[in-house]
Amino acid sequence: MLTNQEESVLEAVKRASDAWKTAFNSGDAAGCADQYETNATMRAEPFGTFTGTAEIQAFWQKLIDEGFKDVDYLDPQLEIVDATSAILKSDWKMNKAAGVIQKELWVIQADGRAKLREDHFEAKA
Repeated sequence: MLTNQEESVLEAVKRASDAWKTAFNSGDAAGCADQYETNATMRAEPFGTFTGTAEIQAFWQKLIDEGFKDVDYLDPQLEIVDATSAILKSDWKMNKAAGVIQKELWVIQADGRAKLREDHFEAKA
């Protein structure tokens, strides 16, 4: 049975994850980057590691510019880490690629929103 605090964390993560997917699918790289903490780290295999929202936004902009879209998570699993964070894992697909999310670490911010602190995923063409 989840506590109210755990339910609150899960709901915040679901809202933030949905906001990220909506931004990506509408071609909004800045909206994608807004779902990350300022100093977040994103490891995107085989592309590299990107640190901070500017590098992360540039990565998403490049993919959007190359015509990647229609991302969908397949059977996402959310696990509560503690009172302020959760990890999302999932398979995913989009129009030109598919892969797996090994770890999205979402952390509740002072304003109650969840943001990504760590993002580790793998893409396969």
